[in-house]
Amino acid sequence: MYWVAGFASSRSFVVDLGRNQSPSFGLCGSDERHLFYGYIVAVPVQDFGGIMSGLVSDSWWRKTLYITGGALLAAAAYLLHELLSIRKEQQLDSKDAIILHQFSRPKNGVPSLSPFCLKMETYLRMVDLPYQNYFDGSLSSQGKMPWIEYNYEQVCGTEFIIDFLEEKLGVSLNKSLSAQEQAVARAITTMVEEHLYWTIAYCQWVDNVQETQRMLDLPGPLSDLLKWILCQLTGGIVKREMYCHGIGCFTKEEVYTLMEKDMRTLATLLGDKKYIMGPKLSSVDATVFGHLAQAMWTLPGTRPEQLIKGELINLAMYCERIRRKFWPEWFVDLEDFCYDSDNEASSGTPTCMLDLGLFSRTDTLEESDLSLLSQSNTHSQDSDHSGRSLSDSDIEADGSDVEQQVKGEIQ
Repeated sequence: MYWVAGFASSRSFVVDLGRNQSPSFGLCGSDERHLFYGYIVAVPVQDFGGIMSGLVSDSWWRKTLYITGGALLAAAAYLLHELLSIRKEQQLDSKDAIILHQFSRPKNGVPSLSPFCLKMETYLRMVDLPYQNYFDGSLSSQGKMPWIEYNYEQVCGTEFIIDFLEEKLGVSLNKSLSAQEQAVARAITTMVEEHLYWTIAYCQWVDNVQETQRMLDLPGPLSDLLKWILCQLTGGIVKREMYCHGIGCFTKEEVYTLMEKDMRTLATLLGDKKYIMGPKLSSVDATVFGHLAQAMWTLPGTRPEQLIKGELINLAMYCERIRRKFWPEWFVDLEDFCYDSDNEASSGTPTCMLDLGLFSRTDTLEESDLSLLSQSNTHSQDSDHSGRSLSDSDIEADGSDVEQQVKGEIQ
């Protein structure tokens, strides 16, 4: 009996894996977007007499080709099953606790390859709310990532999560903003999440997919093949959604031109300020950091990295400032702070980020201790190759004049 492997979904669409071709998504060629979630299935094809009789009449090498292809398809079916099956780990109780569901950590030390997951976790640290990470890989009921559980309520979408936490727990980073400033902050958030995001995703999953594939951390003896499958599927989804958005209709050069315009706009808006809206944090800082961090630390040698670490150095200092203050366990090689096209990438394996589990910033980061350390250790490992401290005024609330001096010297 012969079998064909496929991917079946509860929404009546199938990814056919038995045709020796790239998987196609959708229902009968429709462009409608579907959630990539379901089960690997195998169905008998012994009744397909025409196909089977064709095998008998073919030459031996063609039969061998079909058999080898079938074996590869079976292996692909198994890998997809392992990839899509939700790992049932210990159930976490969300009673009076925030459970943050997000993608697993990459192995290059960056908290997440998803700008929205990094935005959400950074926001929780900014408002100093304890939370528990849950890397189970399951999407929300609306197919979103990240999403949270709190008191058995599920909320997805970073904007709705922030509104939910403000309503339930009374936390807010925007209290000091006027109505006009809040409108500007929302306009910046929309530009970053609805425009800059797609250019960053294009660079990650289409133009620089080989480097992204190396950053993924998937266990198992067939992890390399599994990562390749995941990157190919994700890259196809990104290109398709970019086309639906409209930005995917442009050429590669035009996409990067749009990205550069967005990044220059952010650099102009930031200027010499400590944060986007001024000396105090606001929720837009979590958004901007989550996206710019991808250009800073996940796209080595690419145009966004060259831009942010070169001409737009104030954005690099901004990202480093937030990383130091809210991610004490995130190790970064400061020798790579400024882009130098003559330096080759380091061959060493990056240090993986510690998983602190239940996190509260006050439990791991005392601003007074860090400020004392910054003042007494100007030429320590926190200094760049020229001996200048990159955090002279990054931790303290005041002292913007020192920061401007450092920025001027780097420029």
